Amino acid sequence: MRDAATEALRMTRGRTREELDSDRMFSLAIVRLLEILGEAANRIPRENQAQYPGIPWPQLIGLRNRLIHAYDQIDFDILWQILIQDLPALCSELERILASENT
Repeated sequence: MRDAATEALRMTRGRTREELDSDRMFSLAIVRLLEILGEAANRIPRENQAQYPGIPWPQLIGLRNRLIHAYDQIDFDILWQILIQDLPALCSELERILASENT
């Protein structure tokens, strides 16, 4: 989860919302990374998810499902909001969790 989220953030740095529309490789890469993030979240057992209420599990899994099954109806405005507003906090929370588990 952390790797996909971090990579999506890294790819977004210095980019604009308009590039999500105009740069096909960029948009495909971002969509794929968010699919991977949601799939990884879905593979975490429910009892483990419950230990980390700071992670928006249903939203991550729902995003993955939307991207996979409604790929022809992706709203890039919403995707951009997720990248800019939600992903930095998610990455921080994942880093915190991993650091606490490694001590």
